[in-house]
Amino acid sequence: MIVLQWGFIFAGALLLWAPALRWLAAGSLGIGYAFAYGNGQLDAIAFVSILLLFGTVYTISSQQKLPFLILAHLLFVLLAVALFLHWLPGFHNLHVVGPESLTPDAVPFSMYLNLDKPLIGFCLLLFAWRHIRLAEHSYTWLRVGVIVGGLTIAVCLIVALLTGFVIWAPKWPDWGWLWVANNLALVTLAEEAFFRGYLQGGLERLPRTLRQGEWIALSVAALLFGVAHLAGGWKLMVLATLAGTGYGIAYRHGGLQAAVLTHFGFNLVHLGVFTYPMLAR
Repeated sequence: MIVLQWGFIFAGALLLWAPALRWLAAGSLGIGYAFAYGNGQLDAIAFVSILLLFGTVYTISSQQKLPFLILAHLLFVLLAVALFLHWLPGFHNLHVVGPESLTPDAVPFSMYLNLDKPLIGFCLLLFAWRHIRLAEHSYTWLRVGVIVGGLTIAVCLIVALLTGFVIWAPKWPDWGWLWVANNLALVTLAEEAFFRGYLQGGLERLPRTLRQGEWIALSVAALLFGVAHLAGGWKLMVLATLAGTGYGIAYRHGGLQAAVLTHFGFNLVHLGVFTYPMLAR
């Protein structure tokens, strides 16, 4: 039953990339979350959070009256932050790895298959996809993702090496392919949909009268992405801000697909070639 649950959730996450198939994606995700409830990984109270989240995004995407829009945006941000931090009740995320140190000098790493955090990306791509920049052609986002991703990886990992955040440590754990599926379909999707699709994209539409408004939006989203990693220390915050800048450039020129590809590519190189997640202090 657990395999079926995550099979439907992963399939739904992948189907979201095709707006024409979003209702098929919604059905697959719904079945997956129904299995999660049956498996005891969701309590009934979790559906209150899910309905509130989907309701706020639907309101944002369809409502025109300013007071309702402001309230919906505020509630959505509060819910998104709470989901990112796993603060909302009723979610029992599946612990699949760790804690274990991938190399003797690394901070112990744990991995969960989360039911709460991915909801942010799911609902944005289900109800607000018209407001999120999606590249129409695969060669566009692939080209941008490879070029911008390569530059982002080079810059960030050079800084990480110089600051003693990581060292060269090639490896591939037994659970690596589960990490790939989780990171690509759930983790980077949720983070990029929120920070680039919602924050950067939304801010881009506000300062149309300002010079360099798109770069201001990109910078603010990247800085907030860095602040979101502050719990890992100032080095991680700086690196996340630099990486977020790269993801923002990818989003601007290649849509959400390029941002996710850039983010995933960085995470994959980090896992496979350098200390993961960071050197123990």
